Amino acid sequence: MKIVVSTAGETKQVAQIMAAYVEPNDVILLDGDLGAGKTTFTKGLALGLGIKHNVKSPTFNLIKEYHQGRIPLFHMDVYRLEGVGGSDLGLEEYFNGGGVSVIEWAQYIGDELPPEYLRIQIVKDERDDQRRTLSFKAKGDHYSKLISLLEEKWSSFR
Repeated sequence: MKIVVSTAGETKQVAQIMAAYVEPNDVILLDGDLGAGKTTFTKGLALGLGIKHNVKSPTFNLIKEYHQGRIPLFHMDVYRLEGVGGSDLGLEEYFNGGGVSVIEWAQYIGDELPPEYLRIQIVKDERDDQRRTLSFKAKGDHYSKLISLLEEKWSSFR
């Protein structure tokens, strides 16, 4: 499934809608170039979960935890693990920690990922700096259902 958004606000709206359908131990991978909107998407997800704190990219922390919402949010930016991997981070504890794990630059920890997850590719439009295409790919039935619910809700929202 693909969703085209025209503003950062719409990116957040898509994520806020999706927040209603995520469950404890969900894993969401966010792919995209620098500035594509990965953290913007995570901010929208946090809002949808009821998290009031300002969500920032955890580039220098690697992992930021937010426990104030409906379920915890574990926001990971593993860009700095390129060539190193995340085997020493205890990521499995986060994946099974009762929250939703959002991972930016997940290709750098591929061996540590669970067998099922949702991958979202965010691509900037070359002609319009605000426009993005969000492509959703499910690995597992649960995530296929999540995409279907999001697609249905987004189309009625628009």
